[in-house]
Amino acid sequence: MKFGLSLSCQHPVGDDMVRRLNEHLEQTALARELGFDAVFYFEHFLMPEYQMLHQTSFLARIAAETGHMQVGTGIMLLALHNPVEAADMIATLDVITDGKAIFGVGLGYRDVEFEAFGVEKSNAGAVFEERLKVIKRLWSEPEVNHEGDGFKLSAARSTLRPVQRPHPPIWIGANSTAAVRRAARLGGAWFINPHAKLSVLERQMPAYRRALEEAGKGQPDTLPLAREIFIGESTAQAMELARPYLEKKYGTYVDWGQDKAMPREDALALPFEELARDRFLIGDPDTVADELRRYERRLGVNFVVLRLQWAGMDHGRVIEAIRLMGTEVIPRLKVSTHSQGGAGPAS
Repeated sequence: MKFGLSLSCQHPVGDDMVRRLNEHLEQTALARELGFDAVFYFEHFLMPEYQMLHQTSFLARIAAETGHMQVGTGIMLLALHNPVEAADMIATLDVITDGKAIFGVGLGYRDVEFEAFGVEKSNAGAVFEERLKVIKRLWSEPEVNHEGDGFKLSAARSTLRPVQRPHPPIWIGANSTAAVRRAARLGGAWFINPHAKLSVLERQMPAYRRALEEAGKGQPDTLPLAREIFIGESTAQAMELARPYLEKKYGTYVDWGQDKAMPREDALALPFEELARDRFLIGDPDTVADELRRYERRLGVNFVVLRLQWAGMDHGRVIEAIRLMGTEVIPRLKVSTHSQGGAGPAS
């Protein structure tokens, strides 16, 4: 099993963002030293509650601290980007990291973002698919002719190519079962979202694997899972420290309409105890390790991306959580997976 750290760079309005950037650089360096395999950063725009650094600009700076680690967009809201610009940004990130970029993409769900970028929400799925296909063509074909939604390419030649050929790994975020099937059809790994309960994911996994078969595609070598996690010396301590931040964050998700993008039985507007059950990984090192083994066993995931910081959380607590994860959990999971000959999906 591999482990990625999701750098949660949403911070309260008024925070000193230079200080916060330096904190994320320190978090990245520590994760590298402790054996994490990757760092990721997600994307949103126009958030009155938070301030957030631009995704690929931030990752380009973070890459100077990553060493052996991969660097991923987790996720880029692809329907909001011109495909020529997106192709150049990801190719540049792959060059900066010497072929260690991961291209995580997703659709998004916030009306304010679609409106700001001139994308009809009702047509966003088709726009997403079109732009992903055009990006792949720009990376592989000598010239591209295509008239699309909001752009036109006439004998367009994109000479900047990623180091990884034919392209960096593509991970496709999906919430609904229909979106999960789309991820399979488009040929990328399903980047399992952090919001869904385990029971819902277990129901969706067969649909994903069937869709891969129907599309004539093999099982991906990597099956990544994103999770909210907080680790403490005890489960009670971890819950006490994480709860106020997660409770506020998921209240914001409900306000933004994230509920509407989730399966009906996976609502987020719940009392915290019910919301956390089978969804968040909060506890002492033994509890977190056991939960990760459960996800590995029941879903076949083999790359876990952990988000353990939320807006307003003290940097010292984040550092301690990274340290506990890297010293008390990751070593035993890597030994366990190795001794079992790997527990990922069959290729």
